[in-house]
Parts: sequence; C-alpha cells; structure tokens
Amino acid sequence: MSIHSFHLAQVPLRAASRGLLRPPEAAGLRHVEVLAGMRLGAPVVSPHRMQVRRLAVFAEWADEAALEAFLAEHRFGRALDAGWHVRLAFLRRWGSVRELAHLPEITEKSDPAEPVVAVTLARMRLPELPRFIHWGRPVERQVRDHPETTLALAAVRPPRSVSTFSIWTSARAMTGMVFGRGEGDSAQRHKAAMAERERRDFHHEFTTLRFRPLSEHGNWEGRSNYVPGR
Repeated sequence: MSIHSFHLAQVPLRAASRGLLRPPEAAGLRHVEVLAGMRLGAPVVSPHRMQVRRLAVFAEWADEAALEAFLAEHRFGRALDAGWHVRLAFLRRWGSVRELAHLPEITEKSDPAEPVVAVTLARMRLPELPRFIHWGRPVERQVRDHPETTLALAAVRPPRSVSTFSIWTSARAMTGMVFGRGEGDSAQRHKAAMAERERRDFHHEFTTLRFRPLSEHGNWEGRSNYVPGR
C-alpha cells in the first residue's frame, strides 16, 4: 500500500542545492518535492524566509519498504535520515496539482478527535506574489501560533513552488481554523485569505492534503514526539 512521508533535515549546502535543482530518483519513489525551509511569519526580507540548508521534503512511495531502502541506501536519503520525518496515510484531497492529481478526493473519513497532518502545495502565479504575501503572512502567524498545532512551517522552491506543513492535535481543531471558528479578528484570517483567493487566484495550481500520521522518526531542533499521543 502506498504511503507518504514528510522530512525535515539540515544538510550541507552542496547536497541541499543538488536536491533543490535535481530531485532524487529511487525505486518506488512516485513523486517528491524538495523545498527550502521557511519560518512562518518571518519578515519578507529575512534569512529566515528561505533557509536553503534546512530542507523540507514531501514524498509519495509505492510502499514503506521503498522508503526504508531510500533512507538506508540513497545518498540523499541518508542525509534526510539524519533529521526527522513522519510517515503518513492519505485521507483527503482538495484542489489539484498535476503531479498529485491521481490521489482520490477522499479515501475514508477521519475521527474528528484524532491527530491529523495537513500539507498544502501550490504553483504560484508570479505577478500575484505581492498579493499572496499580503494575505498569506497573517495566516502564517495564525497557524504558527495556534494552540492546537504542534509543528507548523512553510517551504519554497523558486520560482513557483510553495508548501506548508502542519501537525494538529485533532481534525476538529484544524477545520475550526480553516472555517474561522473562534474568537477575535485573528480567527478570521484564513477564511478571509481563502475568499480573496476565490476572488482572484494566487496560483496556477493548488492542493490541500490531509493525512493520518502513522509513525514519527528522528528529531528536529532537539525535539521529537511532535505527533500527539506518539
């Protein structure tokens, strides 16, 4: 059965640049996105806005054995294995990016009380970048500071690819953020940004994916156990 994985690792500049310019190939690797880490809410002009050596990698695998072999045998995989990753079971898809359009819209309903992982992936319309930053940065802070996220970050691969990754204590908490359920002006940031995107899209392609976390491995920034209950 196919699985997905999301990796965070600090790697040498040369290896990071190679991965960004030419994504790895391996048996059983169906698709991979290699991106440079970005701190949510960081100023637009900041070294935290694109951290080339701090890679975020999202991948789809034919099965878990293919992922295990990649981490053990592939040079780039061994670099990722020194960091942190979570293995994921796909649940739902909204929107579409060509490389992931084969995923069904839904595989099964999730328990609203169970932890979930959300991954977004977009291909930007470059003329819309100023609008995207204007509307997106408040949402970045909203997700980063939400009491029900245990890990939240963004990642980029110039010139067009942008992704976000977040772990939530429950699906209920995540959907509450998406639909603006909460008190105060900050609760409406995501809902307002989505309305602006509907008015005039920031992206050529955009998808949001929801996953059930299966297992967590390694550590990131001196910590593990980002997935609640693990």
